[in-house]
Amino acid sequence: MRVSELPSTEYAEFYAGYVKLIPDLTLRSALDESAAALLDVITHVPENKFDYAYAPGKWTVKQTLQHILDTERIFIVRALRIARGDKSALPGFDHEAFANVMDVSQRDFKPMIEEFRHVRQSALMMFKNFTEADMLRIGTVSGGPASTRAVGFIIAGHTFHHARHYREVFGLGQAG
Repeated sequence: MRVSELPSTEYAEFYAGYVKLIPDLTLRSALDESAAALLDVITHVPENKFDYAYAPGKWTVKQTLQHILDTERIFIVRALRIARGDKSALPGFDHEAFANVMDVSQRDFKPMIEEFRHVRQSALMMFKNFTEADMLRIGTVSGGPASTRAVGFIIAGHTFHHARHYREVFGLGQAG
């Protein structure tokens, strides 16, 4: 199934912006290509930019990657719970509250990149092994509907969003 075939009734309007960032790809391709887009940027960040923030009070390059890691993990758990038929309403999370307590000052950026690769590989393996019935299940996330497959596309769209953010806001891109 391609993202263009994903009914908007399978995700809350809040997530539409992420879904719209995805080219007309299958879920597997969207997860692969969004990871590649992010890695294309973050693997070329010069060391002197790891702790760079484009404005006072904004997240640094490292903090943004930690946010991507945290968000991906939360959405992986959401997809798993929905796929397994959990009818609990899954709450939202306050990414700003996470950012206020996360301390990445002592973290090395390059291992964070490797961590992203592993987290995404875990997501890919999980989605690969869901059945069609698992993918079609709908739960409640942040007060709105969410199918397992929609959560996968939201993961990809969130990653595309931050890859673009790194390029446009931080002024980062490919080497050379």
